[in-house]
Amino acid sequence: MTLTEFLQILAGGVGSLGFACLFNIRGKRLVVATLGGVLSWFLFVIFSYFIPNEPINYFIVSFLLSIFAEVMARIMKTPTTTFITTSLVPLIPGGSLYYTMAYGFQGQATRFVTKGVATLAKAAALALGIIIAATLTKLVLTPRKK
Repeated sequence: MTLTEFLQILAGGVGSLGFACLFNIRGKRLVVATLGGVLSWFLFVIFSYFIPNEPINYFIVSFLLSIFAEVMARIMKTPTTTFITTSLVPLIPGGSLYYTMAYGFQGQATRFVTKGVATLAKAAALALGIIIAATLTKLVLTPRKK
């Protein structure tokens, strides 16, 4: 792992910390939310070494982080969205969205469509990872009535 990647991981934690403060999360929950941001970008960097496809990386990391958020929410007795929203902040494809819009306003239709499709693929992968993890954890962790 390079210094740049370490700084990116640290920045992911700081970004998650900022959003956690913005959402008025306090105490132990603030630490868990920040840890989730560090973990999300750490996993993204690690998986990027092995899987060159960004949307697949986004899906895997969002799936794992959503499971982390679901489990921590049950342990901390707090809503799951508290940890999902803050933990996945580093993965939001803001740069891709910016360049998509820039190409659109500059009239570069080919680059606009290419970047737009890539941005939508990342966003869809994030959403799909969250949905599948939430469904699976609900099935596994929710007690069944007999």
